[in-house]
Amino acid sequence: MNKYGTLLIVDDNPTILTALKYALQETFTTIITLSRPEEILRTMAQTVVDAVLLDMNFTLGANTGQDGMLWLRAIKKHHPQTPVLLITAYADVGLAVKGLKNGAADFIVKPWDNDELTHRLKDALDKVDQVMSLDQVESAHIQRALDHCHGNLTKAAELLGISRQTLYNKIKK
Repeated sequence: MNKYGTLLIVDDNPTILTALKYALQETFTTIITLSRPEEILRTMAQTVVDAVLLDMNFTLGANTGQDGMLWLRAIKKHHPQTPVLLITAYADVGLAVKGLKNGAADFIVKPWDNDELTHRLKDALDKVDQVMSLDQVESAHIQRALDHCHGNLTKAAELLGISRQTLYNKIKK
């Protein structure tokens, strides 16, 4: 069986880290576990990480997922091509949607099914290997600019460095 590369798992619960590492050891060549999210960017700067499995809550007593969102944005800023799968015991549709809009590849609920988790990690990594056409890349970039500007065409055009009319024509296309 072909193994995938390096997986970084970040969770403050050592039991979860051990269980995930054990469940995924046949799928990944290397699994790095971190209990402190503050170590994510340093670790990713030192090691090529192919995917990240990121817990959503690190503050004691908090279950809003804001910690995970903060670290998701940081990872995507520095490593935009690395798929990040969010994992949490506090499943919430709104939180899942927010995570996906912020660039998460998927959203996993604890307790997880090992086969399903493996399948979803593989899917996220396989999507990275797919080559998009230039039109698809341009369309995705325009959509991100529009989302960033909350649909304001003038601001999105400025952000993209094109005229409002050019942006409108590209959207129409």
